[in-house]
Amino acid sequence: MRAVLTVLVAWTSVVGAGVTWANAAGAAPGRDLRLGAATPVARGVEYRDFSLTASHGPAHGHLLTVDLGEPGVSLDLLYPGTVAARATVSRMVERSGAVGGVNGDFFNITETQHPGVEATGAPVGPSIARGNRLGAAVPDGQRFGPAMPQGASTRDVIGLGTDGSARLDRLTLAGTVTAHGKKLTLRGLNQYAVPVGGIGAFTADWGTASRKRATCGTDRDRSAPCSGDTYEVTVRRDRVASVAERPGRGAIPAGSVVLVGRDAGAKELRKMRVGDTVRVEDRLESEERGALRFAIGGFPVLRDGRPVAGLDDSTSAVRTSAGTGEDGRRFYLLALDGGSEYRSGMTVYELAELMRDLGSDEAVNLDGGGSSTLATRDPGEERAKVRNHPSGGGERAVANGIGVFFRN
Repeated sequence: MRAVLTVLVAWTSVVGAGVTWANAAGAAPGRDLRLGAATPVARGVEYRDFSLTASHGPAHGHLLTVDLGEPGVSLDLLYPGTVAARATVSRMVERSGAVGGVNGDFFNITETQHPGVEATGAPVGPSIARGNRLGAAVPDGQRFGPAMPQGASTRDVIGLGTDGSARLDRLTLAGTVTAHGKKLTLRGLNQYAVPVGGIGAFTADWGTASRKRATCGTDRDRSAPCSGDTYEVTVRRDRVASVAERPGRGAIPAGSVVLVGRDAGAKELRKMRVGDTVRVEDRLESEERGALRFAIGGFPVLRDGRPVAGLDDSTSAVRTSAGTGEDGRRFYLLALDGGSEYRSGMTVYELAELMRDLGSDEAVNLDGGGSSTLATRDPGEERAKVRNHPSGGGERAVANGIGVFFRN
């Protein structure tokens, strides 16, 4: 029997070349990965397309390669301005001044299981923009998207450290609500689902969407009914300004925090009265070295150059991924094409191998399907160009994305 050879693709040696690409699970040889010629987007940023034959048919994709060692090149979160909102990738690229970007985290896209409750559009995982924490992760059972491999969490992120290097990390909310001399654990920050029995905080970064969704489902079952025991407390300048039996909606003024409790958390909030002193503190703790100045949620598919154990190798779909290489100095953004001839996409396992072959040592899976979008914008141009064909026939408004920036 002829052995299957897996070839790692060196970035500088494959322009226009075809290489044999096959996975370690025993897929048939002959899956030629062909990369198109690189096109400069900005200094240190290149775009190219590629094609290959995946297990379910031909696939076509689009790739941005970013040299984070190049002066003026950086990454940051693309988002609509608030956590609970949606916008297209091209629009976010244009508004932010980015030179390119892809869609990001999975998000609260629908609420068919909860009649009368609106989908918030808020992302599943943590998010940090320009060094400012925007939100924390929902419980694992509340997430949208495909099954995660064993050991993965909604708290997993890919991001950029304050040292300028990119990495995978895990961000955990650490916070307290102090009232009447008692410290309560804060269980949520600008997220669409608060853990059962918990208290979540909502700030001006949340936006205007209803906070009711935060009290629906359970930590293990997203579709479970909404809690019938809720309470809301608005804190302004460390004092209770108002209380309500049900979560509300509308903009939250800067300097105010709205606390939403469910079940045991609601019981604790009911002890607070208008005028009481209440102090709310929160932070996102990193499991890795140093702070992150940008972070976005996504589950790991590649670590130390190897696909993560337990990845799905049977379900194929259009996908988006982000990865790092060369000790965090190089960054890769990939979106598969959703055109009708390529819509079969790739499995998550194949995506991990592809990211490795393109140069990544670590990578995450981001939202896919109709969300998968990669756009670029030439410096000096106002409009962004969508490079792939979104599978829904047009761009989907999404919760957030990863933006590539170049500033002289």
